[in-house]
Amino acid sequence: MSNTIDLNKLTRQYLESLGKFGVRDLPAKSGRRLARLSIDVALTDEVIDSGPFTHAGDDHATLPDNATMNVKEASQKKAQLNEGVSASNGAYGPALDVRQRISRLNELRQAVTECTRCPELSSCRTQTVFGTGSPSPRLCFLGEGPGADEDRLGEPFVGRAGELLNRIISACEMRREELYILNTVKCRPPGNRNPLDKEVSNCREYFEQQLEILQPEFICALGTVAAKALLNTGESLGRMRGRFFDWRGSKVIVTYHPAYLLRTPEAKAKTWEDMQMLMKAMGVELTLSNS
Repeated sequence: MSNTIDLNKLTRQYLESLGKFGVRDLPAKSGRRLARLSIDVALTDEVIDSGPFTHAGDDHATLPDNATMNVKEASQKKAQLNEGVSASNGAYGPALDVRQRISRLNELRQAVTECTRCPELSSCRTQTVFGTGSPSPRLCFLGEGPGADEDRLGEPFVGRAGELLNRIISACEMRREELYILNTVKCRPPGNRNPLDKEVSNCREYFEQQLEILQPEFICALGTVAAKALLNTGESLGRMRGRFFDWRGSKVIVTYHPAYLLRTPEAKAKTWEDMQMLMKAMGVELTLSNS
């Protein structure tokens, strides 16, 4: 027996979901094509190869009988996958697909751009520095705050410390575009001073929301400020090194900030030890040696 689906309702739901992703115009040469697409999206994230459907009047469409089990199985599979992701991420809740992550990040970026919670920082900044990288990263690097180059260009880690971070990433046989890089505070502190506790507190909502949206498997906290802010601890960086912490389902490792390594080159060997430990946990086999 055929299963009747309210085509108008499904199409409306589909268009509303596109609107949440920022889509405002949708060229449609064929109502039939749009209808089929809306059914696919409404029932499952997977395209169901169920053959052509037949019209059952102007307001409804019917799927062939042999599609019923495919639809049911796909829906059950989707629910099981979502349940598994939620269970593994703990506080993250339901997993977000790439389009949802991009949309949420853009909304949060706009809020950061308009933020004036820290009068001193917001009055002297050139622009806010939100974050950059893949919306689906396994690894996030969390730094301290923007410097002069970052404030000028609006992107984290683009100065000398950024160049060193790029070399570290390359030595770990990764690419910057595969990762996500952000800071605890989004505005440059005057004179490149450390951000004040109040400033970190004001920005906590932003960097925590970024990480919740991105749902990285691993987070590498760069420097004392980032480590203490993320883990809400008073431990020294030296005592935190060499072990993993948990942050809402993500594994956190702590190492030295690249700016510190520029001032203290002898600490590079310890940072390389940290990166090797991180890559081993990620299942990445390194072929480069520390130089």
